[in-house]
Amino acid sequence: MKLTVLVDNNTYIDQYYLGEPGVSFYIESQNQKVLFDTGYSHIFKENAKKMGIDLTTLDYVVLSHGHNDHTLGLIHLEGVKTTILTHPDICIPKYKNEAYIGAPYSKSEFEQKWNCNFTKEPYWINSELVYLGEIPRVTSFENKEPIGYQIMDNQKVDDYVYDDSALVYKTREGLYVITGCSHSGICNIVEYAKKVCNDTRILGVIGGFHMFDLNEQSMNTIAYFKENQIAELYPCHCVSLKVKAEMMKSLPVHEVGVGLQIEW
Repeated sequence: MKLTVLVDNNTYIDQYYLGEPGVSFYIESQNQKVLFDTGYSHIFKENAKKMGIDLTTLDYVVLSHGHNDHTLGLIHLEGVKTTILTHPDICIPKYKNEAYIGAPYSKSEFEQKWNCNFTKEPYWINSELVYLGEIPRVTSFENKEPIGYQIMDNQKVDDYVYDDSALVYKTREGLYVITGCSHSGICNIVEYAKKVCNDTRILGVIGGFHMFDLNEQSMNTIAYFKENQIAELYPCHCVSLKVKAEMMKSLPVHEVGVGLQIEW
C-alpha cells in the first residue's frame, strides 16, 4: 500500500505544494485508488495534479467525519464517478459558535451526486484495507466534551462526533491506522482496529489526534502508544507542537507535510 499526503496544515521547505488546516490522503491498495478526506478547499486537486495523481479514477472517497475541514473539498469532485464511504451521521448539520462547520451536502444531495455507502459497521474495501465505521468509546479519558452542536429534529443537540471513523491497513506483520481528527479518541480507534482485524500488533498511526494541550488525555495517549510499542507515529493536522514535542521525548515521531509518501 502507498499513502500520499495531499493536504495537511504543514508543507515541506523546497517542495512547493499548498497547505491548509485540513486532511486529505491518497491511498493505493491492491489496484484500488482511495481518497481519504478532501480537506477544506480545492488544494487537494492542485497538489495531486503537481504530483501526477489522477483523481478522476477514484474507486472510493472515504470521509472520516462530517467537519468541513475534511469534507468541503468534495465540491471539487462533482462529476467524478466514485463511491462515497462514510458514517450515515455525516450529513447531520454541525455548528460551532453558531458557525456552520458541517459537510457541504445533505444525504439526498450526496446520493444524487455519487454512489454512497453510509454504514456504521466495518466495511472491507479489499482484503487489506478496512473502514472501521462507528468507533466504540471505551477509554475513560477521551472525548468527554462535545464539539459544538448538531441540528436533529429541529433541535440543538451536543455533538460528540459519533460519525468519526478511520481506515486500517492490515498486513501480515500488523496494522497501520489512518485517521482524520480522531474525535472518537485515537486510543479508542486503535483498540477497535485490533478487534475488527483480530490483531493486536499496531505498527504505525498517521493522522490527526485532536490533542492540543498537555492534559490527562494527551499524557494517557502517550502512555498508551508506549505500551503498544508503536514503531511509526505520524501525528499531523490537529496535534499541537507542544504535544508533538512531548511525544518525541519517548516515541518515534515522524514529520508530516504535504507531499509525504509512505509505502507499507
